[in-house]
Amino acid sequence: MNIYEDIRLYLPKYLSEESTRKLLQEIADFPNIHDGSLYTNRLQNENIIFQGDAIRGLPIINLPDTNIREAPSIILSNTCDIDEVNERVFPSQICYAPIFNLEKYTNKLKTIDKYRQQERLNRHIDAIKKQYITQILYLPAGGGLDYEGIVFLDRINNCKNTIIERNNLKQKRLFTLSNYGHYLFLMKISIHFSRLQEKVDRNEGVICNGTNLRLSKDGNK
Repeated sequence: MNIYEDIRLYLPKYLSEESTRKLLQEIADFPNIHDGSLYTNRLQNENIIFQGDAIRGLPIINLPDTNIREAPSIILSNTCDIDEVNERVFPSQICYAPIFNLEKYTNKLKTIDKYRQQERLNRHIDAIKKQYITQILYLPAGGGLDYEGIVFLDRINNCKNTIIERNNLKQKRLFTLSNYGHYLFLMKISIHFSRLQEKVDRNEGVICNGTNLRLSKDGNK
């Protein structure tokens, strides 16, 4: 079995053969991201919030700073979990992370001593664009996003499901991810939150992943 057959096992089974073929081609071309390949306009009129949607004006807080501001954000919650049609014993919250402007982030880095060297800065930005940094999702300009964006997956916020009016989604939604965009998004989330290769023997309490922290067998430092 080759790598593309391996990948096919983990692709959504509901895709048409043509959609599956296209998605496999796009995955094979990673990390090259072609203009518009991450986004689709086929779902823009749907009154459903899809996982990976970018929504304008969501409330953002960065504790311990208690000031609340609004920012365009990408939805992390599963589509079904936040669908208002699904009745629940308790109301669902929407989880999301703000989208930052890559150019502004780059300019901020230039004020930090270790990134004043252009070559080092360029390597960091190149790694972001190739999706090599596990906690950062790179978003090329496209859809309703008129700048290159980045999402820090460790800066999650949440709000009430009802705060986003579904009958006004076309105006609030910046973009919806394509099949390839959603696949890439799920891969980034999985790697960031669900790595099984952390190299920790949890029964013995010994960490051997190259970090500075070491525990004895009784779990004490």
